[in-house]
Amino acid sequence: MRRLAHSTRVTGGWGDHLFRLLIRAAALILLVIVLGLVIVMIRAAFPSIRAFGWSFLFTSRWDPVAEKFGALPLIYGTIVSSVLALLIAVPLGIGAAVYLSEVAPPWISPPISFLIELLAAVPSVVYGLWGIFILAPWLRTQVQPALGATLGFLPLFQGPPYGVGMLAAGLILAIMVVPFIIAVSREVLLAVPNAQREAALALGATRWETTRLAVLRYARSGLMGAVLLGLGRSLGETMAVTMVIGNRPEISASLFAPGYTMASMIANEFAEATSDLYLSALIEVGLLLFVVTVIVNALARLLVWSVGGAVKAVRE
Repeated sequence: MRRLAHSTRVTGGWGDHLFRLLIRAAALILLVIVLGLVIVMIRAAFPSIRAFGWSFLFTSRWDPVAEKFGALPLIYGTIVSSVLALLIAVPLGIGAAVYLSEVAPPWISPPISFLIELLAAVPSVVYGLWGIFILAPWLRTQVQPALGATLGFLPLFQGPPYGVGMLAAGLILAIMVVPFIIAVSREVLLAVPNAQREAALALGATRWETTRLAVLRYARSGLMGAVLLGLGRSLGETMAVTMVIGNRPEISASLFAPGYTMASMIANEFAEATSDLYLSALIEVGLLLFVVTVIVNALARLLVWSVGGAVKAVRE
């Protein structure tokens, strides 16, 4: 019996040691892949970095014939479309998450949550097809003329109603981002300890006051993380935006005007790059998009984890 127990301990020790080595190797391989990707992109983008320097970020000319490249219209289009999407998606997403976690009856919350998660799994090209055949004509014939007639004194709603443009891109991104914000926000709200709600109700708070003071205030960092995750999703979206944004590298104050994003520029022009400097400029755009997306997603994860850490501390 002693020999059997000793052999089991030895075998278990070797098994544990081998398992630790395997999972450590898997983690290191992932890190090596990411670092390799960054190094390859920096090397490929170096001719553009050397030729244009910091002016690449602050100039608006994108002329492949003259080999003059500036990413400012792409950065502008990416930021404006993403911010517009968040302005629409955040109130809807957080409101739906509050309803599902705090108000909805127990029998209706799981199926609705399942349908929302299915929306997040729809391929972006499907959203793009819907946008170009349904959303864009509706904007061109109904929404944009009405906005121009009522709010045309604002620069945001001036210009001819093309249908495709920054407004269409913002709307399609909002539709794509909402499921992510709802799913993450709902999990964050469900992670709030019930003791928070019970304490507020015991002190005489109404249901709305309990949700506002005991739940939303407690989970605000996690909700901000959900918003940042949605922002990271919208920054990197390619196909749907490419199909409805108009694909014109210019800066315009009007939401009706066509634009360009960093992701859509790479998708449209990478196969057509005819010179090394042109290809290098596109790779530099990809490197810039990669850095921004990593930073945004890292901040989002830290905020979401902060809520999880606080909940764990309260339970302990």
